[in-house]
Amino acid sequence: MWWTYALLSAVFAALTAILAKLGVKGVDSNVATAVRTAVVLVLAWVVVALQGNLGAVTAISRSSLGFLALSGCATGASWLFYFKALQAGPASLVSAVDKSSLALTLVLAAVVLGESLTVRTLIGSGLILIGTAVIVWP
Repeated sequence: MWWTYALLSAVFAALTAILAKLGVKGVDSNVATAVRTAVVLVLAWVVVALQGNLGAVTAISRSSLGFLALSGCATGASWLFYFKALQAGPASLVSAVDKSSLALTLVLAAVVLGESLTVRTLIGSGLILIGTAVIVWP
């Protein structure tokens, strides 16, 4: 089932890039990010409420809450830079560079989480970076 969710995530990420590029036109990128973040915030809490999971918030450990907060900070920084990049460059190229984060994620997952970093993973990461370079550089 994770594969289906991941594929849907990719589809919506693609839509995000196109819709954000259209929406950021003539708008300060930080303001655009704040609007987008507010929509995400409301949507996420509506889903939690509809699932009947509001009470689960109190069960989150301090450790998990800390990591989730740090993840939120990283997401915020990523979105701020993403919208700034969208304002300055073509959505197709910005998205290509943004998605190259997968290569970094694979390495960080091995170092921080102890996930396996195989020759196949390294080759795939290298190909992602090469593909990004082919798309972005003239």
